[in-house]
Amino acid sequence: MKWIGALLLILATTWMGFEWSNRLMKRPKHIRQLKNALQILEAEMIYSQLPLQDAFMNIANQLPNPTSSFFKTLGKNMQEKNVDLYDVWKINVEKFMQLSSLGPNEKEILNQFGRTLGQHDFYQQQKHIQLTLTHLDRELEDARDNQFKYSKLAKSLGVLAGLFIVLLLI
Repeated sequence: MKWIGALLLILATTWMGFEWSNRLMKRPKHIRQLKNALQILEAEMIYSQLPLQDAFMNIANQLPNPTSSFFKTLGKNMQEKNVDLYDVWKINVEKFMQLSSLGPNEKEILNQFGRTLGQHDFYQQQKHIQLTLTHLDRELEDARDNQFKYSKLAKSLGVLAGLFIVLLLI
């Protein structure tokens, strides 16, 4: 019976290590999706001059989840009358953070961008998008570094932590 418990403990900690590694591996992918979304938004706003809700829906149709669901929800929420864009943006960023592997820095970048969205003319809006993309580039490099540094470590730590706990208890 002890051996079954020990095996389950090792499996659980190993699973936690693999989950941590998986989040580290997904973060750069989600940042790239976000960057693509902002580039599409820039094109839709500058060249097509679409309203934001239509631009959000176009972005949702072009990208995979979780970025797609973020912009789809934004587009649907924008269809309601008398909505404050920043309030809707903030609520959806919170939901997006739970679905994605993005961190607190990306959340802050998105919230800062949301404050300026729809507040300026096309030229100023384009500058804000470029600034946000620059910040996301910095975070993408950081995410890649963390992925290379800690991905294997997380997997190994999961297994070793389980073995250590089992050895302490036996």
